[in-house]
Amino acid sequence: MTPRLTRRAVLAGTVLPLLGCQPAQSAMDGSFAGMAHERGHLLREPRVWPAPAVTHRVSVLVAGGGVAGLAAARALRQRGVDDFALLELEDSAGGNSRGGSVQGIACPLGAHYLPLPGDSAREVQDLLEELGLRRRVSGRWRYADEHLCHSPQERLFFNGQWQEGVLPLQGVGANTLAQYRRFGQRVAALQRAAAFSMPALRTRFAPEHAALDAVSFAHWLDTQGLDDPQLRWYLDYCCRDDYGAGLTVVSAWAGVHYFASRHGFHVPGEDGGGRDEAGREASGDAVLTWPEGNGWLTRQLAAPLGDRQRVAHTVVRIAEGRHGVEVDAFNHSAQTLERWEAQRCIVALPVFVAARVVQNPPGFLSALAAVQQHAAWLVANVHLREPLFDRSGAAPSWDNVVYGTAGLGYVDATHQRLDPRPGPTVLSFYRALGGQPEARRQLLAEPWTVWRDRIWAEHALPHPDLPEKATSMAITRYGHAMAIPTPGVWSQINALSTSGPFASTSGRLQFAHSDWSGYSVFEEAFTRGHLAGSVTASVPQSHRP
Repeated sequence: MTPRLTRRAVLAGTVLPLLGCQPAQSAMDGSFAGMAHERGHLLREPRVWPAPAVTHRVSVLVAGGGVAGLAAARALRQRGVDDFALLELEDSAGGNSRGGSVQGIACPLGAHYLPLPGDSAREVQDLLEELGLRRRVSGRWRYADEHLCHSPQERLFFNGQWQEGVLPLQGVGANTLAQYRRFGQRVAALQRAAAFSMPALRTRFAPEHAALDAVSFAHWLDTQGLDDPQLRWYLDYCCRDDYGAGLTVVSAWAGVHYFASRHGFHVPGEDGGGRDEAGREASGDAVLTWPEGNGWLTRQLAAPLGDRQRVAHTVVRIAEGRHGVEVDAFNHSAQTLERWEAQRCIVALPVFVAARVVQNPPGFLSALAAVQQHAAWLVANVHLREPLFDRSGAAPSWDNVVYGTAGLGYVDATHQRLDPRPGPTVLSFYRALGGQPEARRQLLAEPWTVWRDRIWAEHALPHPDLPEKATSMAITRYGHAMAIPTPGVWSQINALSTSGPFASTSGRLQFAHSDWSGYSVFEEAFTRGHLAGSVTASVPQSHRP
């Protein structure tokens, strides 16, 4: 990604320990935090629930408080619908986009950035304007500098030193560079042949999309003769980062969509330069980020809800009737079952959860739940008492990746801090586990020290002093973090969309979740939620109780 600013933070030491020396393991605290898995597991087995202890009545109920549910609630408020409630499983709304803190330092618990949205994501653009993150200056859009990722933005530990950017470049041969160019040309050709957009619901499904969706990304690369190890590693990293699984698991549609729906694929130094209207380099890689990641955004969305937001509620049943919708939810604070009666319900739950709790589910819901897979994820926030020593090459960055490892690297939670003086920080390490057998079971069964040791091993060469300087680790586990766009899923979604994946037959249920796009990013979830909330709010007031 291309830096937005030119500030270089003073974060690294100037002297490295000898390679043969093994640093001492400091005494450190560790724990699992951030997700209440037992609440979701209430749905795994059929059970007989007691009679509801209390009944609430609202005009609209939003089931699920992730990005889609929060966007739906915002759309309701914008259109004058105030008689609604939102039920959320966790102790705070936000889903995969929540933030936390470790020893007083804010850090992400999940998604940690938002790319500047393109014109197809106009609902997200409107949100950013509302929050003061972008505005018109002399007829051009300008983004608030303090919210754009500071420079240096990202780097890769490759061939024994750090290089700028995550695409392997330092010391690669002519064949590698030639394959980079060929891949970029294929992406550009596909962009010309068929539109790719984000959110994907604004893409007209074309034969080119169907052909790509029929095979894995790895198979498609084979047919194109793109077998360079560095290119393959980079594309696998991109797929794991956005989709939770590698290029042998996701479809070729997803692999191409990653680039074609954004800014294409460009080899640094070979694009001819140029700047865009926001002052960024023409590759369009600038992102918005905050110490707590996208938790900053979901906090802004949740703040206006007040007591309409009910956290620690597991939705266990949604029943659509002739005159309304009944929703039963277990209140974990009160340890009682509650009933909610509403005229309409926005089901902002993952597809596999919705298929379990919606009684007599519509066919399109059951059909997608039957084929969709979800990736497990792990986010480990590690507090350091002081900065790490650093290898030669590119300076410490916001996003730092180690070539060839199973993890996705780490982001520095204090990177946006303007104070250049070195000090304690939190590094957020990411690992996607989609496509790995037994990954979900291992994620929940293994002690936190197993994940600690894997992180230490992956970063032993670039950061041999990491175990010595770490004081605590808080690990957030996501058993079903995101839908994986495996071959055939996008075609299935488009086939189902002819019957309307937002509404059941009677129209009292509106479905809103990134699962309906087949993969999980903020733009998809927010747009789906906004549209579902807008449709629900369009019902005349006289039709509400």
